[in-house]
Amino acid sequence: QVQLVESGGGLVQTGGSVRLSCAASGRTFILRHMGWFRQAPGKEREFVAAIYWSGGSTYYADSVKDRFTISRDNTRNTVYLQMNSLKPEDTAVYYCAASARRQYSSDPAGMDYWGKGTLVTVTS
Repeated sequence: QVQLVESGGGLVQTGGSVRLSCAASGRTFILRHMGWFRQAPGKEREFVAAIYWSGGSTYYADSVKDRFTISRDNTRNTVYLQMNSLKPEDTAVYYCAASARRQYSSDPAGMDYWGKGTLVTVTS
């Protein structure tokens, strides 16, 4: 099994920045890629960003492209999400997810492991 623990959420003003971290433990050697998803109140969970452990290719939702950056530290088994120019509509619980599958998926059903989430609230 793989365990994921997120940290770094909190309250931030519009235009501000926050960095989320996700530490993976357990059988991390099976993981092919990791990602971030978010879920706002009353809405479905949606894809934010993904990164491959090998090679570091990244993918982003259009809504966060050019504002958010996903990165990884293989030595620490940790993935980060740097969020800049935050907007009130970015308010959500942000979940870290990981998968052992070959191809990344923007569909939450395509991920195998999940963290418990961390809340990011952007005030106007």
